[in-house]
Amino acid sequence: MKRFFILVFLALNALTYAQRQKFALLNATAHIGNGKVIENSIIVVEKGIIKLVADATTVRIKKDEYDTLYSLPGMHVYPALINLNNVLGLHDAEAVRATRDYQETGNYNPHVRALIAYNTDNLIVPTIRCNGVLYTQVTPRGGIISGQSSIMALDGWNWEDAVVKPDDGIHLNFPKLISVNWSFDEGLISETNKNYSKEMEELKQFMAESKAYAQEKNPVEKNLRFEAMKGVWSGSKNLYIHVEYAKDILEAIHFIQTFNIPKPVLVGATEIGHVLPAYKKFRYPVILNRTHQLPYREDDHLHYVYQLPKMLDSDSILFAISMHGDMEAMNSRNLSYNAGTAAAFGLDKEKALQSISFNAAKIIGMEKHLGTLEENKWASFFVTKGDILDMATSEVVLAFIQGKRIQIRNKQLELYEKYERKYKEGK
Repeated sequence: MKRFFILVFLALNALTYAQRQKFALLNATAHIGNGKVIENSIIVVEKGIIKLVADATTVRIKKDEYDTLYSLPGMHVYPALINLNNVLGLHDAEAVRATRDYQETGNYNPHVRALIAYNTDNLIVPTIRCNGVLYTQVTPRGGIISGQSSIMALDGWNWEDAVVKPDDGIHLNFPKLISVNWSFDEGLISETNKNYSKEMEELKQFMAESKAYAQEKNPVEKNLRFEAMKGVWSGSKNLYIHVEYAKDILEAIHFIQTFNIPKPVLVGATEIGHVLPAYKKFRYPVILNRTHQLPYREDDHLHYVYQLPKMLDSDSILFAISMHGDMEAMNSRNLSYNAGTAAAFGLDKEKALQSISFNAAKIIGMEKHLGTLEENKWASFFVTKGDILDMATSEVVLAFIQGKRIQIRNKQLELYEKYERKYKEGK
């Protein structure tokens, strides 16, 4: 036991030292995350905070003032990527029900907090980190109101270490007028939701009661579900409304207006391109699903989903790209490539980067700390040998979370190296 505490003490001291270091990155191309690019940059970090970002040709430094200098000619520096609307860290073996910690029973669970189920030792996490994703929004699933998401750093001993913004918002799965399913035998199958009216009535009643409860200064009886909803009505928490189809999106807009919800965010919204003339009057932020998917409508162009980010950008709608969908946790490593596909179909490359960094930070209310390589923000960024949006050339070689250099290793890489050695040795 004594040895264990000594090891923990040494580890914490090492972390503190890493975050107190003063170091600089020199000569790399810095992609700021707000559309700007500095071809030959210098980035200075002290005590986990970015102190300087500038053109290296305009700055003179004294080497003895720095603990470490990284010379990175030909390389690229990017702000930490942020993985929104995901169950990463909330399950270990997805096929095993006992390890899936992202869903509770019941339809109305705004008091359920996803962060306490987050597992920092999840084996998937290091594989995601190796592609520049350094923060994730752990998100509950199921029911009408799933619970509260939180923003976690992909580094830490436990969830208390990893959390950077607890309970950032409530997640609402908006009732569907029509459900669309797909099978190998019949393809797309559309069915009318027979319980739609009942579900909407129950939801409206819950929202009305929780709003009335929030207005009571001293409620006679404490209601845990309504207590959790207070942040939605005060504007301290986002209300993430998960909605996909065009008619449901229009109904969600009406719902937001009816209840005067301060900070709504639409999540998914795959068919938003069909209702943009109505939607752009309101311009609520949107978290899109992955771009690597087919459109829902059979008569949509095959490239519709690829072009959707460009459509939203053209109408000045704040949006971010997420990896929501099947096997979303492990597929989170492809977040940058989904943004790259959006760039290939019309979106400016730096705006594509922005959709998974600065835009994501704005939506979750962390733009003062994350999203761009700017002075006085957290030193959370990574370095690559190639273009992070291009799967053929990107290779992350360095990564930092709040000034702490983190390991770019994972089980998959170790197995690759193991069997590569076996092949080369001829055994």
